[in-house]
Amino acid sequence: MGTNNCRLLIARPHERGFRVLDGYTRIVRLGEGVSVTGRLADGAMERTMDALRMCRNKLREHQPTRMRLIATEACRAAENGPAFLARVKSELGIELEIVDRRTEAELAVTGCADLIDTQAQGALMFDIGGGSSELAWLDFRGGRPRSQGRMSASIRSWQSMPVGVVSIAEKFGGVNVTRETFEDMVSYVSEHLRQFRGREKLRQMIAEHPVHLIGTSGTVTTLAGLHLGLERYERLKVDGLWMRRDQVDETMRVLLNMPFERRVAHACIGKDRADLVLPGCAIFEAIRREWPTDRVRVADRGLREGILISLMDADRSQKRPIRHPRRAGNGQ
Repeated sequence: MGTNNCRLLIARPHERGFRVLDGYTRIVRLGEGVSVTGRLADGAMERTMDALRMCRNKLREHQPTRMRLIATEACRAAENGPAFLARVKSELGIELEIVDRRTEAELAVTGCADLIDTQAQGALMFDIGGGSSELAWLDFRGGRPRSQGRMSASIRSWQSMPVGVVSIAEKFGGVNVTRETFEDMVSYVSEHLRQFRGREKLRQMIAEHPVHLIGTSGTVTTLAGLHLGLERYERLKVDGLWMRRDQVDETMRVLLNMPFERRVAHACIGKDRADLVLPGCAIFEAIRREWPTDRVRVADRGLREGILISLMDADRSQKRPIRHPRRAGNGQ
């Protein structure tokens, strides 16, 4: 349950990964106005209740053996967040856990881990959300975890910024975005990035070793769809796509010159994202300017996949037989 989206994924373990049985995504904008009022709005809560009702029905249908249901920045930040979650539990029987920012960053890393280049010495993973954005610097110079579910052990530094596409749009506007407005957004995000612990050391590592960005968010997947010229969004073509620096530059330029009406009409953007995509691009651009790399990998995956991988890893650990040391005896 994010600031902008409600997402559900139900899967079954399969070989070293999982097979998706069912999924659900709806843009609900739960965090609409929170950055201004500090409270969840009535309309936003009603939209979210409708979406969670659909999730409840799917959970009843599939009866998963394990599940983890989380809420992020909107419920963390809103004064009435806990009261809303109490209502969700009372009316729908769904108990949502508000995760802290570090957990959110670690789950995003786990969800995207298998898209990190095996030859890379490090990566900077970023997740642009509705109300917050998470960054995690992964450093493999001392070795790389064998398991995808253990990738968060390689996090050298991380940051959660209280800025996301919804909060930036509410502060600067997202409908008619001029070049000047866009630069103001980028500067605002850059101020937050200066607090990243190890900022200069990461920049030095990028200069000396193979390091790439990996982005998980609607912003990055939208840019990928535009870059590919897709008539409609296709996850299989977007997830795992590599984009060079010049390709990102050109796609952002096209998007900045695209009127709001055209953004609404574009199949890879649509009316629900038309006012949020440029605020998201400003966050992405601030990250690129702070830590310029030659390429970025696009991930259409994130927290949901991270949760599933973590649950399945925990299951495997519990089922692994306990090996008792052999007793030495009588020379045998």
